[in-house]
Amino acid sequence: MSLHHLTSPGLYVHVPFCQTKCPYCDFYSVTSTERLTAYLTALDAEARLYREQFPAFDSLFLGGGTPSLLDGVQFSTLLKSLRRYFTFAPDTELTLEANPDDISADKLQLYRDLGVNRLSLGAQSFDEAELRFLKRRHTARQTIRAIELIRAAGFVNLGLDLIYGLPGQTLDAWLRTLETALSFAPEHLSCYQLTLAEDTPMGRQAAAGELQPLEEEAQRDFFLRTDRFLTERGYLHYEVANFARQEEPQAGGLCHYHCRHNLKYWTHAPYLGLGPGAHSFQASRRWWNHRSLHDYCVVLEAGKPPVAGAETLTPAQLRLEILYLGFRNREGVALATIQEQSGWEAILTELARAGLVEIRHDRVVATPQGLVVADRLPLRFAD
Repeated sequence: MSLHHLTSPGLYVHVPFCQTKCPYCDFYSVTSTERLTAYLTALDAEARLYREQFPAFDSLFLGGGTPSLLDGVQFSTLLKSLRRYFTFAPDTELTLEANPDDISADKLQLYRDLGVNRLSLGAQSFDEAELRFLKRRHTARQTIRAIELIRAAGFVNLGLDLIYGLPGQTLDAWLRTLETALSFAPEHLSCYQLTLAEDTPMGRQAAAGELQPLEEEAQRDFFLRTDRFLTERGYLHYEVANFARQEEPQAGGLCHYHCRHNLKYWTHAPYLGLGPGAHSFQASRRWWNHRSLHDYCVVLEAGKPPVAGAETLTPAQLRLEILYLGFRNREGVALATIQEQSGWEAILTELARAGLVEIRHDRVVATPQGLVVADRLPLRFAD
């Protein structure tokens, strides 16, 4: 991966359809595919509104929801719409999020024929009891079979999404899931701590005292053990929740298996988001779409952009975001940005002595211990 991938724009498409809704998920989705044809028509109309407003994209991320729910005709229609209105670089990273039980040899062949070169598989766990608790619609055996099919189809860039920190989960159980995941040598791992958002069924259970999240100290132990376990086995911890398998060193310290698209979010590169609830960013302006499939379709039927809101960030707001994003990834924050804060030397010395940050090549980078409190570090360097 070259450095220009950090500045070239990326395209995200939100496919808001799920067969079932996971009780911990707060991403926008619906469990009926009744309006899927209307969605594809609206998506085509939205893409047409943005043609020629962005230079060539070098990443395309199809997320959701569950994009792998689409059948061959629907998936082909979606990609034809995007390629009709937008230009893509020859080496574009094209990621598809998929559920294990949607994977088949025929679908994988279609994905390859249409240019998909990276799969992000929602495994979540290899423990059957944990999968039942999360109300996932697949089993561990289905995940293993899906991975076997993916490798047999020739995909060489596979990411696995995993969740830890479940109520009552032991560290040993989590490490067994990691061991199983590594047995398939995935190029990428996303390890997310279970978050109980207020507007989800599990969030409401937690608020009512019916579900007890892990204690803060236990969460810290899970995080640091995950970092050590994966880095000792050749994975680069390049963002709070993300690990990439290391190959030969790349220019600028980048790894071939970093998720190129997600790096754009963390470096303030421009990106366009299409679909209900999708966000976009260009220069200092951010905007977001209606978080409703009905509203999204109705507004586009009227020939208008489905934008629900927008903001233009001030220099101070941009700097704060640079701090927040920088302390979450291994590239860190430029020392020059830190030095804009009065009293920065004493603050930096304090954090370094506490083992939370270190200086690498004129950049201030959070250590694994610092990543545990990554959201607190920016506040030390902002008024």
